[in-house]
Formats: sequence, structure tokens, C-alpha cells
Amino acid sequence: MLKAQAEMNYWLQVKQKEKKDVLGNSHYEYFYTEHFNIAKSFFAGNRILDIGCGPRGSLEWCDVAAQRVGLDPLAKSYRQFGIDSHKMLYVASGAENIPFADEYFNAVTSFNSLDHVDNLDKSIAEIIRVLKPAGLFLLITDVNHGPTATEPISFSWDIVNKFQPSLTLFEKHHYEKSENGIYKSIMAAIPYDHSNPAGRYGILTAKFQKCF
Repeated sequence: MLKAQAEMNYWLQVKQKEKKDVLGNSHYEYFYTEHFNIAKSFFAGNRILDIGCGPRGSLEWCDVAAQRVGLDPLAKSYRQFGIDSHKMLYVASGAENIPFADEYFNAVTSFNSLDHVDNLDKSIAEIIRVLKPAGLFLLITDVNHGPTATEPISFSWDIVNKFQPSLTLFEKHHYEKSENGIYKSIMAAIPYDHSNPAGRYGILTAKFQKCF
């Protein structure tokens, strides 16, 4: 209950700051395509699942997909942020029990959400289960942050090892995090200085493919 309240308070603050009934989502296409070196045509006719999607409409850009699903425990509460105007499907569920069949999705993503789950190992097992062979999993996450009410899990850079060997790691990037937020920090593309011993947040992005 505390976690859900904290999540909703965050989005209410975002809505107040943006002063819009429907929150902006124009930045997502870049991260699904250009950042991970994926042509938009890859998504044509395919099924996409975004875990911990939030209320912005993270998959609104992808009209070419056969099905685009946003998974979030608070999906029903997000109606106050204008999600009824979105074309993607919102499903109210946590990542620990994804209500879709085995090998259903061609792509699964978790953008700034995997550290929000209640059970990490179960969530990873579910991601692998619902992903088709040769399907892609795209991960963006903070690392080195202390646990919070909304982000109870703290990751290190080796979080990528949790997905192997079921998923093959194709590429990963380590970035410095600025006060401008996770997405603007990635677009600034400042490599994380691992020689700097100061404890601080970083950002990890990684692209995986499910083994055949």
C-alpha cells in the first residue's frame, strides 16, 4: 500500500509539473529504436510488452505492432492520467505473474521499472517465459541507488548476469546520471567513469536476445 501510494504521488507531481491531462510520451521511440540500434520495422506485426509501463503511453509510437501491452500493477489507477485515450492495452498486473502464454511476445522491455518489483527472481523468470525464441529484451535501469519506497531493489552493474544463460547479452552501456533524469542522462551519453571511486548513481542499458 505504501509503495503504491508513493508511485501515485510521483505521477501526480509529474502531471502537476507538465500541466497536461495526458502525459507526454514522444521520447520513447528513440529508446526503443535508435538507442538500441533496432529498426522500427522490427516491431511490424510483432507483439510488445512493456513492464512497469507507467501512465505515459510508452508504446503509443508503435502503430506497426500487432499488439502492444503495458503491464503495471497501477494500470487501473492511471485512468486519471488520460490513458483511456491511448491505443496500447494496459494490463493491471505485476511482473511476478505476467498473464500471458509462454513465448507470446517478440519483445519485452523494462525501462526504469525492474527495481520497482517485489520479487526480482520471479519477475526475471516471467520475462524469459513470455519471450519468444530470438525475441529481444531491452533493459534500462538505475544502478547503485539505495532502496526507496518505490524502488525497493538496488542493482549493481552485474544485474545483467541474472538473465544469462537464458538470454544472450548483445550490448550494454554504462552512463553517468545527471539531475535531469534517466532519459535525458542517456541522451547526453556521458560514459560512466568506473575509475572514480565516489559512490553515485549510474544508468545501465542492455539489449538481450532469447536463445533458440
